This record gives sequence, structure tokens and C-alpha cells, in this order.
Amino acid sequence: MHPFFKSLLITCHAAALCLSAARAEQPNFIIILSDDQGYNDLGCFGSPNIKTPNIDQMAKEGRKFTSFYVPSPVCSPSRAGLLTGCYPKRIGMEKHVLFPKDNKGLHPEEVTIADMLKARGYATACIGKWHVGHRKPFLPTNQGFDSYYGIPYSNDMVHPDNKGKYRGSQDKLWLNQDEMVKLWNTPLMQDEEIIELPVNQRTITRRYTDKAIEFITANKEKPFFLYLPHSMPHIPLFVPEDAYDPDPKNAYKAVIEHIDAEVGRVVDTVKQLGLSENTYIIYTSDNGPWLWFKNHGGKADPLREGKGTTYEGGQRVPCVMWAPGRIPAGTETDAIASTIDLLPTLAQLTGSPAKTRGEIDGTDISPLLLGTEKSVRDEFLFYTSNGKLEGLRQGDWKLLMKKGKAELFNLAKDIGEQQNQAKEMPEKVSHLLNRMRKLDEQINHQIRPQGKIAG
Repeated sequence: MHPFFKSLLITCHAAALCLSAARAEQPNFIIILSDDQGYNDLGCFGSPNIKTPNIDQMAKEGRKFTSFYVPSPVCSPSRAGLLTGCYPKRIGMEKHVLFPKDNKGLHPEEVTIADMLKARGYATACIGKWHVGHRKPFLPTNQGFDSYYGIPYSNDMVHPDNKGKYRGSQDKLWLNQDEMVKLWNTPLMQDEEIIELPVNQRTITRRYTDKAIEFITANKEKPFFLYLPHSMPHIPLFVPEDAYDPDPKNAYKAVIEHIDAEVGRVVDTVKQLGLSENTYIIYTSDNGPWLWFKNHGGKADPLREGKGTTYEGGQRVPCVMWAPGRIPAGTETDAIASTIDLLPTLAQLTGSPAKTRGEIDGTDISPLLLGTEKSVRDEFLFYTSNGKLEGLRQGDWKLLMKKGKAELFNLAKDIGEQQNQAKEMPEKVSHLLNRMRKLDEQINHQIRPQGKIAG
């Protein structure tokens, strides 16, 4: 062989080895997102009756985040924020949830976590509830994901226009699972096609997990990103027969314990494939519990209120992060963090440029993952379910403006938001009010349009 070509071959081979080594060092990421799960609805977060041994074990082997927030108290805006690292208002997604008749969604030009990681050579998959636009331009396959399998919106919504929804007793539904599942004309999609209508919701949590395990196994030799947003425990509640408890009072408990078992299957797969030292698993919820539904909804104790509110119970959610050898085991942090911080954090962990369509609101919290107790984020804005600015947390202090009246709480001493100190501390109220308006005004100048199609 001519020396030149031999040298070229050696150089190419060395480059290929370097690329292969670099890819091998890139960590995998799995984000597991439950729907409407309360702060108190895990054993490791204090639930007195819900048994979650698998997620509790993740906490023992990883880190609990006890001041972890979502950017909206309802699901569509919250999910859009997680995917893009932005407050929903910045990307035009703040106006409550999307419905089957809507012709709008997350703009395809927004850069999602999946877009960012796919550009780094990651295999990407979304398996579960999407709910940031079910029309073709807004589906996961047009938002950075190689594949999609799941329900495109909430599991209480029906195809094609949400008409004829079941509005009866949730207890009655629970007692007649096999029959009642037929009342929800909710679709299951594969990529961009409906493959099951109505979807059998009794088996959907397990089927999501089956697909997740298939994806992890198929991509064990390359870096991957799996976004696994479960449809449960959003009502209506369903479980397979082997997880069923006939007492409606235990409906919510049964669903969470079933999710926990399925999370255990995912973690076991990662361990069995020898991927645990190179995989981050993040478990959290999209917003607080739907208290209105009582035994079909969760609890946010000791927090105040739940889903749909800007009180802590609406937006502070349980979070566990797991990565043996990377995240210190058996630790917890009360530093402020949020789902909008995940995109810049994953960018830092992969050496990716956090380049997006425009400005983002997230901050790199990788030091918190890796063990520091120093708060990376000191402020967090609170917007209502319709996108109205309502509050700011700064350090231990939280200000809410409810119908023009100030509510001021010291969360370090009053996590349940019961002692309004606004009258005693007018200067603190004025400071926080001016600061939250300033931050919001910055976003107002940089709002990007929501995606829309004619029809």
C-alpha cells in the first residue's frame, strides 16, 4: 500500500475510534414524567399509604429535589416548558391546555431537548402523552424525536372534537374498567398515524414501558434520549387486572403503585444492560394533583392547594434524579430547580451548545445533580394556567398577587403558605413585585409565536 494511503487509512481509523469513544462517553437520558402526581404521592416524599419501592430505591441511589417546580400548573404549557427550557409565555404556549379540535401547538422551529441531542448523534424517542399539539407539524416526529408511540393529548379527551365525553362518576368508572374504557374515544398513535381507537387504557402504562424497554435495548450501543411521559394518574384512572384494587377509595393508590412497578422495569433494564453508570434517569410530574377528584386525585401535603393554582401544591412537584457514580447516592437538595432547567443542564452534560430558537429561561443545574448544595437558580416566576403573571419566588420568599392583593410567604418557615406577611413587610412586597414585573417585561419583549395551521 502506498505510504500516503496507508497514512490516510490510519488517520481515518484513529478518527473513527475517537468518534466511537466520544459517543461511548456521552451519557444516556431518560425523563419519566407522570401526569397530575402530587408532591406527597411517593413514599420517599412522605406518602403514608402509597408504596413506591422502586422510585424510593432511585432516591436511595440518587438525589431528591424538594424545591422542584414546573412552569405552569396545567399540562400543555408545563410540557412545552420542559421540552424547550422556556417559560411557556416566551414560546406562545401559556394559554391553558390544547384540545382535540385545536389547530395549534409548539412551533416546529422551537429547539427541543430532542432536537439538541439528536444533533449530537443521539437516538431519540417519545413514548407516552404528548399534549403540545396533535396535528402533524407539532407531533414528536417533527420536534426532534425519531419515533413516537402514545396518546397525543390527555386521556380524558376524545377524538376528533372532544364531544360526547363521559361525565359520570369516577367511582363507577373504576368499578367497571373493562366496559368504561370503551367510553373514551381516545387515540393511540404510532409516529403520525392513529393505530388504536379507542386505546385500551387499562394496559397503556405497561405498553409504554414495553416500548421504552425495546427502545433502550435497541440503542444500548449508542447514546439515547427517552422521553417517557405517562398518561396516568390523570383521570380517568385505569390499571391492568393484576394491579387492580376493586375498592374505588384505593384507585389513585393502585395507579401510582402500578407506575412505580413499571418504573422499576425501566431501571432494571438499564442495570441489566450495563448502562447504569452512563445513564441519567429523572422522575417527576407535570403539575400538582387534581384535588377536585378526591380519591381519584393525589395529595400535595404539606403544600397548599394543587393543580391549576400557583400555590406550591400546583407547581412544586416530586423529583428524583438517578445516575450511579455521577449523582451522589442518598442525598437531597432544597435548592430551587425546575423542568425548564433540564435543557441547558443536559446541554452541559453532553457538551452540546444550548442553541435554541431564541432566549431561554432555564439555567444549568448540573452542579446540583452532581452534589453541590449551592443554589444555581435563585428566582422563579409563577404564571396562572392561562398565562397571567401571578408571582415570584426569590430565595425563601414567595410573593403572589391574587386579585390585586398581595400574599407573601417565607417558604423556609411556612411551606404550607398559611402565614401571609404582606402587611408586616411592605418593602419586601414592593421589591418582589417590581422584580417579577421586570422579569416578565423582558419575556414580553422576546415572545415567540405559537405554531398554527389553517383549518
